[in-house]
Amino acid sequence: MINLDHAATTPVRPEVLEAMMPFFTECAANASSLYADGRAARQAVDHARIQLAKALNASAQEVYFTSGGSEADNWALFGITRALKGKKHIVTTAIEHHAVLHACDALEQLGWDVSLIGVDSEGLVDPEEVEKAIRPDTALVSVMMANNEIGTIQPIREIAQRAHAHGVWMHTDAVQAVGHIPVDVEELGIDLLSLSGHKFGGPKGIGALIVKKGVRLDNLIYGGAQERGMRAGTENTPGIVGLGKAAEIAAQELSVSQKKVESLRNYLMNAILFKIPDARINGSLTNRLPGNLHMTFSDADTSLLLMRLDMEGIAASAGSACAAGAVQRSHVMAAIGAPDGADLRMTIDTDNTQEEMDRTVTALMRILKG
Repeated sequence: MINLDHAATTPVRPEVLEAMMPFFTECAANASSLYADGRAARQAVDHARIQLAKALNASAQEVYFTSGGSEADNWALFGITRALKGKKHIVTTAIEHHAVLHACDALEQLGWDVSLIGVDSEGLVDPEEVEKAIRPDTALVSVMMANNEIGTIQPIREIAQRAHAHGVWMHTDAVQAVGHIPVDVEELGIDLLSLSGHKFGGPKGIGALIVKKGVRLDNLIYGGAQERGMRAGTENTPGIVGLGKAAEIAAQELSVSQKKVESLRNYLMNAILFKIPDARINGSLTNRLPGNLHMTFSDADTSLLLMRLDMEGIAASAGSACAAGAVQRSHVMAAIGAPDGADLRMTIDTDNTQEEMDRTVTALMRILKG
C-alpha cells in the first residue's frame, strides 16, 4: 500500500514504540503512585514534558497533556470562555478543524457570539480582517497554523500581534504543523497551542495544550489533581513517553525531512500537472505544508476516485468529512470557492519514495481516463 494520507495519521516510529513498551509492562504503575515504579513512571512523564517543551521552545510548566488535538482545542476554547467573565465573543476562521468550529457552535448555544473570518482563494486569512472583527468583549482569537485539508500556513505571528494589541488571547490549532514545520511558541507570540502526537510519528490518543504563563484557563475535565490540578485523569504514561520521544526526533530531523518531503511533493505535483493538465492545485503554493498536495480534477467523482485509488493500492483522501457513507464536499472547499470536481488530498512523509510518486501518477491517469 502506498500511504499518501499522512495528514490523517502517521505510523508510530520504531524508536517511539521502543521507548513506550516498558510502560505497558514492567513499569506499568500509575504515575501518581508514591512507590518505586510509580516514581519511575512520574520521571518518564516529566522527561517527556521537557522533550516536548524543548521541541517547541516552551517551558515544561507550560505543557499540559491531553487525549489529543480535539480535546486540546476544546479545552482552549471552553477554558478561556469560562475563565474570562464579562466576555462574550470569539473570532475564528471559516476553515478551522471541526474541533474548533463545533466547539464554537456549542458556545453559540450558550450565548456567545462567534465571528467567522473568510479566506482568499488560497485559503489565507487576512490579519487585518481578523483585527477588524475584534470587539471590546472578545475573549479569544483562534486561527489554525496550517490547514488540515489544503495545507495553507497562516500568518500566525502577525495575527497574534494584532490580537494582543487589543488585549485578546491568541490560540492556534497546530495539529498539522508540529513535527512538519518549525513551531516556536516564543517567536509566534501565541498564548495557547494545540497538538496531537499521531500526526508526527507518535501514538494515537495523546496530545497537548501549551498554555503560556499568565493565561487564565478553567478546567475542561474535573477529578483528580493530575497535570498540576488542571486536567484530571490518570496519566497515559506510555502515550506521553511516545509523544515526547516523537517530538524530540521530529525536531532533530526537521530540516532534512522538510526538504525531502517537499521535494517529493513537488515531483508529484509537477508530474500530475504535466500528465493531467486540467488538474487544479488548491491552497497556497508558497505558504504551504511541505508534504501537502490537494488537487481538484474536473469531470470526476470524488468517491469513485478514492475507491479506484484504493483498488490500485494507494491510500489518499478528499480531506473532507464522511457522512452516511458518502464523501461530502468540505467547508474548506466552499470557503476557497474551489471549482466542481473530484477533490484529492495527498500527504507525503519521509517513508514515501519517488517510485511511489510515479506509480501514483500512472494510476491517476488510468483512473481519470475512465
